[in-house]
Amino acid sequence: MGKAFDITLIVAFLPKLLAFLHVTLFVLALSLLFGLLIGVVIALPRLYKVPIISQLAALYVSFVRGTPILIQLFLVYYGLPALLQTVHLDISRVNPIFFVIVTYSFSSAAFISETIRGAVNSVDRGQVEAAYAIGLTGPQTFFRIVVPQALMIAFPNFTNTIIGFLKDTSLTFSIGVMDMMGRGQALISATAHSLEVNIALAIIYYAVVIILEKLFVKTEGRLQRHERRLVGA
Repeated sequence: MGKAFDITLIVAFLPKLLAFLHVTLFVLALSLLFGLLIGVVIALPRLYKVPIISQLAALYVSFVRGTPILIQLFLVYYGLPALLQTVHLDISRVNPIFFVIVTYSFSSAAFISETIRGAVNSVDRGQVEAAYAIGLTGPQTFFRIVVPQALMIAFPNFTNTIIGFLKDTSLTFSIGVMDMMGRGQALISATAHSLEVNIALAIIYYAVVIILEKLFVKTEGRLQRHERRLVGA
């Protein structure tokens, strides 16, 4: 049973939790960077319908989207060391943040690959044919015609993925990573003021999401202005 609610503790807990915000953002940034790279690799075989590989990629995406990320985290955290032990490689003492980044990278890759695939397929096929008609090669058509338009289409979904995975990082404490949630659990154990800690965490997460949303809106506005100038030209 927790102690009586004390609103002043929320203010007291905020700086203690904010001191670990950089861990949360580090996990998010690195995971999404690797997730983007892996997502492109997963999306390409499905876009070009490469036999067998495209089916395997589709199965992978289906599995990731159909299972909770907490289960995926446990599978990697407990399964990867056990798997590597069969080849006499011991990673049981590796920092848990490594397993978090691996899990979140491959998990975000599945969602990013679907965003990329949907955006590329949304580009008008007639523009691609027109590019070929004026003599552009396949790579030139892809990077000059398809990619700029696909980027605009995909941008809102990318932002949703980023915000979604920011919130999912709150699960990393479950394998011992000392991020904001991990520090929050330590504060709860030390003070028994669970409600105040969780309110402080909610304030921080919400503030970060609001800042990210404003940055995304400004970035999208600049991308749209750039696209309009290109169309006008």
